[in-house]
Amino acid sequence: MSATTSGLTAVRAGVLDYRAAWDEQRRLHASVVAGEQGDTVLLLEHPSVYTAGKRTEPWDRPMDGTPVVDVDRGGKITWHGPGQLVGYPIVKLPDPVDVVAYVRRTEQMLIDVCAEFGLTAGRIEGRSGVWIPEDDRGPARKVAAIGIRVSRGVTLHGFSINCDCDLAYFDRIVPCGIRDAGVTSLTVELGRPVTVADVLPVVERHLPTVVEV
Repeated sequence: MSATTSGLTAVRAGVLDYRAAWDEQRRLHASVVAGEQGDTVLLLEHPSVYTAGKRTEPWDRPMDGTPVVDVDRGGKITWHGPGQLVGYPIVKLPDPVDVVAYVRRTEQMLIDVCAEFGLTAGRIEGRSGVWIPEDDRGPARKVAAIGIRVSRGVTLHGFSINCDCDLAYFDRIVPCGIRDAGVTSLTVELGRPVTVADVLPVVERHLPTVVEV
């Protein structure tokens, strides 16, 4: 199922194996670079998987032998799996390419999504992603992660937002290489179930923020 808003096509890909999604990203990337296809965002869930970006350190990885897929995005190690909505925008960035501005637009989109569910989230200086600030419940904690790559002016990889996933998966790693902060979900923060199905249409509605300059 796909829908087009502001020239951006959102494709609901359901549950898709990580490597299959990576292959599809590369196929779409080649089409967008060639001008054969417009900006496209894959929205999906993955079966449980750990992926490691280029800056992952050996001590960030699972110590129990859990398999890890090494990928060509920025950032460090993270987990994807059921209960987490993943988005892969394959979009052509304006020239001159400003990667930081693109990351900030993606963060803003996710902050706006959280706000629709009644959750106040924001940025932390020096750290990508979307965070719940430190409060009486604990230290700052990440509710959405961003890890991207830009090749030939077109983006790959993207963002994930924790809806109602099992946060225990993050305990096996140092998520995004950050030891002094936690990971959370919409469900945990709001104290009520918030599913991928709930979040999907809200993310779709806010996707134009990612490409608007």
